[in-house]
Amino acid sequence: MRGLNASARATAAHRARWGPPTLVVRAPGRVNLIGEHTDYNDGFVLPMALPFDTVIAVSAAPDGRSVLSSEGFGDAVIGAPVGSPPWAAHVQSMVDILASDGVAAPPWRGTVASDIPAGAGLSSSAAIEVAVGWVVATLAGREVDPVAVARYGQEAESRLLGAPTGLMDQLASAGAVAGSAQLIDCRSYERRSVRLPSDAGFVVMDTSTRRRLAGSEFATRMATCRRAAELLGVAALRDATADDVATLQGAHDLEWRRATHVVAENERTVAAAAAMDADDATTLGRLMTESHRSLRDLFEVSSEALDAIVDAASSAPGCFGARMTGGGFAGCAVALVAADRVDSFRAEVAAGFEQATGKTATMWVCDAGPGAGIEFQEAP
Repeated sequence: MRGLNASARATAAHRARWGPPTLVVRAPGRVNLIGEHTDYNDGFVLPMALPFDTVIAVSAAPDGRSVLSSEGFGDAVIGAPVGSPPWAAHVQSMVDILASDGVAAPPWRGTVASDIPAGAGLSSSAAIEVAVGWVVATLAGREVDPVAVARYGQEAESRLLGAPTGLMDQLASAGAVAGSAQLIDCRSYERRSVRLPSDAGFVVMDTSTRRRLAGSEFATRMATCRRAAELLGVAALRDATADDVATLQGAHDLEWRRATHVVAENERTVAAAAAMDADDATTLGRLMTESHRSLRDLFEVSSEALDAIVDAASSAPGCFGARMTGGGFAGCAVALVAADRVDSFRAEVAAGFEQATGKTATMWVCDAGPGAGIEFQEAP
């Protein structure tokens, strides 16, 4: 069954265990092209949805016991988190937050399958949060608002991490538009579709490394950014300028480094969207490379594996630029590559990365997929 896509696997597994589903919901992963660690600073991000989904097939639970079963990861009884597998915390948190806002579904049972690599920085956790939000809202008879579902997911993630997180991952999954990236203002939640380069493609490169205990590192960086904003007397680093941030150097060097990245990354993200509007792959690639260097040197969230694959990509013919993507420390990078060099690029990067690290990389050439939605709903 593993050769089938997530939708087919979820539907088949549900049918085998509980009968035909009455509702099938999907939510994609995302790759962030540029704009890293800016979302929780009220800044700008530029993600696109990936053609990898988390899918939940659903039917009513006649016994009144809501259960979600995940392929390879066991069952989670909703409402009874004790003894549930770790992934179920995302589900329970979403259900609780929706219920506290008056959005509660009758008992349901679901089967979840996913094509999104877990822990790779491609937002597998946001996808399950968004998918659960879509299921609950639909079963409750509510019109589904992508921004509202994303905000529920943001709150769920913040609770689980123990610190306020940004909105990018959930909003990219919930509100993406097929065929384009989204420039998102993480303060106003305004989104603008940005066309992809015409003669170049994005290659997602998985280093096969995974984060371990990185939550505390994320929380530390969020706290440092908040402290930098307080020192500068601004609501968020979105409101600071490079001249403002320069005043932190010396007395507050850690805050200066983190804030320098955030302020410049916001500028790079807006400039990257403009370069995409102009179909200027050269400028876009340069901005992506600058972003990686900043994340490596100033924000310090890269890793040896991420640096190695970005170096291998950057030296391959046809590459306009490359950078780590996601929260960092492990996982994936993304490269912008001339369309006629993609095959040779993948071969060269795979060889260079293996020589440098001894690890095998997995690579995908990705188009921008659609945001979350209902794949199937039984007629009333």
